[in-house]
Amino acid sequence: MTRFVAFMAVLLAALGAAAQVSDPIPTPVTTRGLRVEIRDVARLPDSRGLRPASEDTAPGAWARVSFVRELPDGRRFANDSRGRLYVLENGTQPRVYLDLAAAFPLGFYRSLQSGFIGFTFHPEFDRNGLLYTVHGEKAEGNPGVPHFIPPGFGSADVTYHTVVTEWRAANPRAQAFAGGHRELLRVAHVVNNYFHPIGSLEFNPTAKPGSPDYGLLYIGGTDFGFSNGGGPRASNPGQTQRLDTLVTAMLRIDPRSPGVTRAVKGLGDYTIPRINKFASDGDPKTLGEIYAYGFRNAHRLSWDLSDGTLFAVDIGMSNIEEINIVREGGNYGWMRREGLFDNGVNVPGGTLGVVFPLPADILDGKTKDGFTYPVAMYDHGEGVSITGGVVYSGRIPALRGKFLFGDIMRGRVFAADVAALKAADDGIPRTVAPIEEVQLVVREPNGTTRDVTFRELAERTMGGGPLMRADLHMGVARDGEIFLTSRQDGMIRMLVGSDTPARTSAER
Repeated sequence: MTRFVAFMAVLLAALGAAAQVSDPIPTPVTTRGLRVEIRDVARLPDSRGLRPASEDTAPGAWARVSFVRELPDGRRFANDSRGRLYVLENGTQPRVYLDLAAAFPLGFYRSLQSGFIGFTFHPEFDRNGLLYTVHGEKAEGNPGVPHFIPPGFGSADVTYHTVVTEWRAANPRAQAFAGGHRELLRVAHVVNNYFHPIGSLEFNPTAKPGSPDYGLLYIGGTDFGFSNGGGPRASNPGQTQRLDTLVTAMLRIDPRSPGVTRAVKGLGDYTIPRINKFASDGDPKTLGEIYAYGFRNAHRLSWDLSDGTLFAVDIGMSNIEEINIVREGGNYGWMRREGLFDNGVNVPGGTLGVVFPLPADILDGKTKDGFTYPVAMYDHGEGVSITGGVVYSGRIPALRGKFLFGDIMRGRVFAADVAALKAADDGIPRTVAPIEEVQLVVREPNGTTRDVTFRELAERTMGGGPLMRADLHMGVARDGEIFLTSRQDGMIRMLVGSDTPARTSAER
């Protein structure tokens, strides 16, 4: 554990006084020689005219890429959150596969995480043609009836809907979708702004046919805007630490209808897996679809293919961005905790958006408070919204054994040792893994290399002007290589390594 000592000494010094913590993690994240080349792969079509400017949160963005996924047959797909799913022919040439915006005319696009939010394929898509999407809709004039409204609220309070949909392709090998769809889950938001909808739909890639987890759909946990969604209903800690609500809950469901499985129905048109811990906890108020809870916005989930460890990156409030190892039944703390700190809403005189130190006995793991703490984190001196989170399994030597993630706003790319993250999952909150920054490198036509930032690349593609947000997200190819995408320039890029003897531009 010596690798953690220097980092934690500085951190604990910040925790020494029982006053508000103004600089949670004083030690900066630095680059320690990890340099990786990045190359352009494809660009989605310009969709700036697809939505009226008055309905588009970023009308100047070229295309708003959120996810890139590949099928076993080699096809590559990417979504534009303005409402379209593309198949990239030959991996580079986009062609519309599914027009989700046309299917759902009440779609809502006036928030950063809105519109066509994400998608995933069933592990047997090649046989059953099943595809899953999540999107946002306006509540006004919407005939859809939510399956879930946060406790204490009614239909008159609903402001937006988040909808999970199952699509069945008549021909899974076709280059354009044709088929039907059904609604799995419709969740109501009751805050003024469409903050923190469901951000991730995933199947466990380590589950094999016949195993209990195979074919079960994981749905990322979120507070549905109760942190800062605007209006008198926001900043509501009472919504976030309960097991009778979807608020902050990560779900695991069997997406098949209970009419097919003849098993226990969930809130929506899906089945609660019998293996779920909360499905058999003996409390009739507990929602059996909950896998873990206490997340603010765990909008990306991923598994270590070597041992099945589940990771979630959770966007913090005003101080801490988290990497969590997710265990079934775990409580990850929101709104009681942010990182290794006490949330200000729990402290007399404190407010949401500030943090206070926790007692040493909790940090030492001597006193158990019922929360599971992050295995790595950074503060808002380094970035403001974590994304990605992928255990690298590709061919670049420098990245082997690394967990890659980044910051949406600033576009920085980070890494942590996978072994250190797992060592930090020891029940002692103060144990956290160190983080380093990845230096991105581009190769010039003459073979030299040049250091760049992801934001710089996006700005150059968009004409050179400054961008307010890099809008970085990550994806993973079937061979384990990493895609980096921007929801500003619509470009899909790939990390390809920079362990090269080529001269840098500064050495010419």
